[in-house]
Amino acid sequence: MSPVEVLVALMLAVGVVGILVPILPGSVLVLAGVLIWALDTGSATGWAVFGIAAALLVVGTVVKYAVPGRRLQGAGIPASTQWAGAGAAVVGFFVIPVVGLFLGFVVGVYAAERHRVGAAAAWPSTKAALRAVGLSIVIELVAALLAVAAWVVGVVVT
Repeated sequence: MSPVEVLVALMLAVGVVGILVPILPGSVLVLAGVLIWALDTGSATGWAVFGIAAALLVVGTVVKYAVPGRRLQGAGIPASTQWAGAGAAVVGFFVIPVVGLFLGFVVGVYAAERHRVGAAAAWPSTKAALRAVGLSIVIELVAALLAVAAWVVGVVVT
């Protein structure tokens, strides 16, 4: 492996970890790593692999928002509750390092649902929101792993 391939492999690994621990922009790091490799190789294979990786990550990003959002709507959780969770997640990200994003989302959804439907019905809605967040992470992770697999195939071929 060349030094560039080692650097790219490290970027891809950090990107995948960044999806699981949302401190780093995981998908962006994966895409940037494959782009650096494609620029370094300069071959048609390199650019084809970059195109495939980019398409996988774009589709993954679209699906990561669409599918959980529909599940939340199907569970009867309104958009206002989702926005409250997202806002609290942003605040939590800056207040509590590492886990603040998840904790903020849960607290925001629970508070909004408690205000909307009362304490008894707030927890089932919060659990549905947590499942949706988990699904979103899994979808993004699968897309990134497929992009990494495309890169590995490209490295082997070139």
